Amino acid sequence: MNPIRDPHELAGEYVLGTLDAAQRREVALALRDDAALRAAVAAWEERLLPLVSLAEPVVPSAALWVRIERSTLPPARPEAPVARWWNALGLWRGLAAGGFAAAAIMAVVVGVRVQAPASPAYMVVLAQPQSMAPGWIVRVNDSRMLRLEPLVRTEVPAQKALQLWTKADGWKGPVSLGLVTPGQPFEVRLDKLPPLQPNQLFEITLEPANGSPIGRPTGPILFIGRAVKTM
Repeated sequence: MNPIRDPHELAGEYVLGTLDAAQRREVALALRDDAALRAAVAAWEERLLPLVSLAEPVVPSAALWVRIERSTLPPARPEAPVARWWNALGLWRGLAAGGFAAAAIMAVVVGVRVQAPASPAYMVVLAQPQSMAPGWIVRVNDSRMLRLEPLVRTEVPAQKALQLWTKADGWKGPVSLGLVTPGQPFEVRLDKLPPLQPNQLFEITLEPANGSPIGRPTGPILFIGRAVKTM
């Protein structure tokens, strides 16, 4: 296994099943002796497990029931290893159908280091409006603490700043959550706002250095996304 690979990124790709067969075998062998890699894989499993709830139930086909019935018969050869939840095709189809998988999964795998925050109640992937390339990820946990994490380095012109906004259905307008430092995590409590709602809008705009002077966005939208409830 290539020692240059980031073990956290490698563990994420292993959990998501995006490695090729040879790479998966290498990681599987390394897991026997590498405690740090095992911990990273376990952390990714726990981190991505809430996404299972986003997949819509699928009615099994008649052919699937036949295969299930056959599988209850004594096996003629050794059974294949049990597939783990992240390899479930129905799960990823369900996520993709909601337009969530492409941005959220790639964003998490490529850009976010494994850590152990509280289980998020909501997740938002903020992507560029045109290319849909993910740039930031938002998590809001049970204690109403919002954490914004960068996935890429955003270049900001001189005398300009990034400002984070949110707006739920029924609000008169967006509410500022504060100025964001490019490439740095950002945390803010949401105690003064109503409870978050599914599909609540979040966006980052380019504003004057001290923020919008009128209390609402004035500059272009750089990143935008909507909240998905994960628990």
